[in-house]
Amino acid sequence: MTGEVSFGRRLTDLAARHGERTAITLARQDGSEDTLSWAGLEGWANRVARLFAVHGVDAGTMVCIGIWNSLEHYAAAYGAWKPGACTLPLSPRMPDIEFAGITGLVDRRLVIADRAGADLSRADITALRDGGPFADTALPDVTAHPGKAIGSGGSTGRSKIIVDPKPWARVPGNTASFPGVGFRTGQVQLVAGPLYHNSPFSWGHYGLFEEQHLVVLERFDAARAVEMIERHRCQFMFLAPTMMQRIARLPDIETRDLSSIESVFQTAAPCPQWLKRRWMELTAPEKLVESFGASEANGSCRIRGDEWLQHPGSVGRPINAELRILDEALQPVPQGDVGEIFFRPGVHPQPTYYYIGSAPAKTTPDGFISVGDLGYVDPEGYLFLSDRRVDLIIRGGANIYPAEVEAALSEHPDVADVAVIGIPDDELGKTVHAIVEPRAGTSPDEAALRGWMRTRLTAYKMPESYEFMAALPRDPSGKIRRSQLAREREAMKVAAG
Repeated sequence: MTGEVSFGRRLTDLAARHGERTAITLARQDGSEDTLSWAGLEGWANRVARLFAVHGVDAGTMVCIGIWNSLEHYAAAYGAWKPGACTLPLSPRMPDIEFAGITGLVDRRLVIADRAGADLSRADITALRDGGPFADTALPDVTAHPGKAIGSGGSTGRSKIIVDPKPWARVPGNTASFPGVGFRTGQVQLVAGPLYHNSPFSWGHYGLFEEQHLVVLERFDAARAVEMIERHRCQFMFLAPTMMQRIARLPDIETRDLSSIESVFQTAAPCPQWLKRRWMELTAPEKLVESFGASEANGSCRIRGDEWLQHPGSVGRPINAELRILDEALQPVPQGDVGEIFFRPGVHPQPTYYYIGSAPAKTTPDGFISVGDLGYVDPEGYLFLSDRRVDLIIRGGANIYPAEVEAALSEHPDVADVAVIGIPDDELGKTVHAIVEPRAGTSPDEAALRGWMRTRLTAYKMPESYEFMAALPRDPSGKIRRSQLAREREAMKVAAG
């Protein structure tokens, strides 16, 4: 597109324009803050790019960034983009065998992580912040193509990499490419989530491209997030439902000043209706925007809070994409019936993704793509989610969607997070099992949860069994590993006879 500028060149231009004005504020866990100016980020990224060049990084390399939220994370990303490399943010908490498995999918790579076998550590990036043996002057402009990839566990549990094949370049000021999100040039953006997740990583870098001041949490903490919103008057933010829930349950949230918020963008997981309504009370319906789509970027739906009130539970209508609900034979299902969700992107037939380590997603002959989600549409074309096909529980012939059970359980004040899975049963096929992550400082009681659920769901959807876990396991993209949990509990049942 005419007028597109690479992310590396954009940083150079903004550093020349804004100099020592703050680009990023890092909110540390200890209560302190560290700031980085536009000029400081540009010089640091140029030094890092030259360090990467010593390690052979160029347009054919994937730079795997496996460090916690930090200023170093941003310096490493721009250091990769300046010579045209692709970035792959990864979770620092990933087990060594999994980390090696996903990075091993790439032939030409540079791994930055604080673990054995990495090419560079975070300390190697830190050492170049204020100087070092490399020049800080601008490099020749190169557009990374591709510029971003993310890791995913996949429904089978086998890791894969999802690559965005487009050039890593944009038209400055073209925020119209994010319709209805409330994202604009010059905002203060709160980056609350981990940078190894696609949304916090991408929205933060889109924000820098649009001259936003980023306020980045070193680790997510609900009270710290609200403190930063108040102190820095944050206007735009991505929040996953778990983050929204923890903020909403702060004991003093009613007295906190959230008036600066212009838009809360929510995706990554279904948002329980009670939680969405609570945030509408804390902010305003028009300030909440929910989106549904896959990392494969094959299509998405979007809905604003005031529109959602007319279609409660919906994730909206397609944005720049076509939507179909199909059965297992790839035939359309009747309106209102649950089927598999297929999108065809508006840029069809231009590819929106490719996998490393996996076969392509299910695709119809005319280019509609599915990643396995189930749902239905109402007469006005609004999409309602049911669940993932692989997570569907069939109990005695009845379909049970874990997301519905999880939404009911998540409303309990002592529940921080929950995963609902099916456990094989000789008589019923599968029974419903709930794995609960308690809210910090609480000890939810199984009997109390059963009583809670009896007032919210019909009997056949009720969990037959409960389990409590300090922290639910998540894959590289941040999604709960339901398949892993199900396999482990099935193995435990077999072993127990």
